[in-house]
Amino acid sequence: MARFPAPAEGIVLTHFIVSRDVERSRRFYTEVLGGEAVLEGEPSIVALANGWIIINVGGGPTDDKPTVTLGVPSDPDRVSAFLNIRVADIQALYEEWSARGAEFLTPPMDRGREIRAYIRDPDGHLIEVGQTTGPLEQRTAKHDPTRRQP
Repeated sequence: MARFPAPAEGIVLTHFIVSRDVERSRRFYTEVLGGEAVLEGEPSIVALANGWIIINVGGGPTDDKPTVTLGVPSDPDRVSAFLNIRVADIQALYEEWSARGAEFLTPPMDRGREIRAYIRDPDGHLIEVGQTTGPLEQRTAKHDPTRRQP
């Protein structure tokens, strides 16, 4: 049984998504992507690999976010953030998740430093699935244009 994402110390990073149908989304993240439900209902929490996804309905402003309204993506082709899942074997996961009903936008594509593909959850949230390739030194500082050189 996965534990509830409430740290005794430090921090825990979770990903919050807004859903039109929380139960449907919870089933997608558990039955298709293989996560484990930690909490069901509204909100639902799913443990997925070493992270958590909180799924809840949208809503209007509250006193702690007085100008913010939460909603599902209005245009799934315009995103400002997405879930990024790193995997060891993207081809195996592509086949497994496709068999469970995931609809990938394209098959995995080799982009040089990574092989990646994208899917959407039932509400249109974009999810990148990627496998890093090449030796570690090629994946980090050597190819990071923002890194300060010695």
